[in-house]
Amino acid sequence: MSELATVGIDLAKSVIQIHGVDESGRVLVRRQLRRSQLLAFFEKHPRCLIGMEACAGSHDWGRRLREMGHDVRLMPPSYVKPFGAP
Repeated sequence: MSELATVGIDLAKSVIQIHGVDESGRVLVRRQLRRSQLLAFFEKHPRCLIGMEACAGSHDWGRRLREMGHDVRLMPPSYVKPFGAP
């Protein structure tokens, strides 16, 4: 079974969008989580690369996820493109 290799996180006020793919780029996870569910979700998964837009809240989330062993990359807003956009 494939494991998550890369995960994109879209942080919002109360709901967080997760988009995860395996090494070959096949989508494994695409779902919404509440803020209270985010850390529990990543505790269940092996270490992976996590990308998210750099904003005030992302630095705190990034520190927490790094403590779990994940590789977290924060990107400037100009580099982030919504998944649904053409």
